[in-house]
Amino acid sequence: MAPTDQRVQVPPNCDLTLGMVCTDKSEPGRTTWTMKADERFGNPVGIIQGGFLAAFADSSMGAASVTYAAAQDRKVFSANAEMKISFLKAVKVGSDLTCTAYVISGGSRAAFVEADVVDGDGRLVAKASSTYLLTPRQ
Repeated sequence: MAPTDQRVQVPPNCDLTLGMVCTDKSEPGRTTWTMKADERFGNPVGIIQGGFLAAFADSSMGAASVTYAAAQDRKVFSANAEMKISFLKAVKVGSDLTCTAYVISGGSRAAFVEADVVDGDGRLVAKASSTYLLTPRQ
């Protein structure tokens, strides 16, 4: 069932909390975001907790799925149906992160999206994939 309130807050509170900034959405189905690995998201030894990296990737991929639909002149709500993330390297508090998300395949009701999270040194620190359900909105 689609949400009854058709308004969309941009940026959403979750992106504001993470400090995410969209730096590129010029190509349909692809978005690039930056985020500082804030100390609030660190564990006791100064490494960013994986859930915050997952949220960063999720928001980036969700935005990519929306730009994919928008390129087809469709306004949609995009809901994550499932997600997998692999953490490849530890991320230290204070790191500058970039997430590039891109639609691999999609149709009218779903989009399969992947994301790469890299640190300030260009090292791939996380790789995510997800399926987003696309629901029309007015």
